[in-house]
Amino acid sequence: MKFQFTNGKFETQFGDERLTIARNNEEGIRPFQLLISSMAGCSGLVFNQIIEKQRIELDEFYISADYERNEAESNRVEKIILTFHVRGKDLNEEKLQRNLQLTRKNCAMIRSVDDSIEIIEQLNVLD
Repeated sequence: MKFQFTNGKFETQFGDERLTIARNNEEGIRPFQLLISSMAGCSGLVFNQIIEKQRIELDEFYISADYERNEAESNRVEKIILTFHVRGKDLNEEKLQRNLQLTRKNCAMIRSVDDSIEIIEQLNVLD
């Protein structure tokens, strides 16, 4: 990957998609947002893969992410809370919780930061 610095921001190209990394939201995505996005994206894709293998049908699935940063430590991300919101018929909440544990074990991004950032995954079964 190549990240080109121009006009106070970095840009890179992924196929047809351009990614701009900047200090503020008006010019691009901020680095901490990329970190949190990679945690949510990776774990969400792994969770979905497990769900598909089990032939569980979801009508709705999204992840909300909250985080805590430490201003005294260069605004370091110290905690990420990922809430997996799912809706479907006849969902077994206990099985979904086990799937969430499997997700943690198989998500490369979460495994990469496991010792330095507290990651909490929680499940919310929607009505």
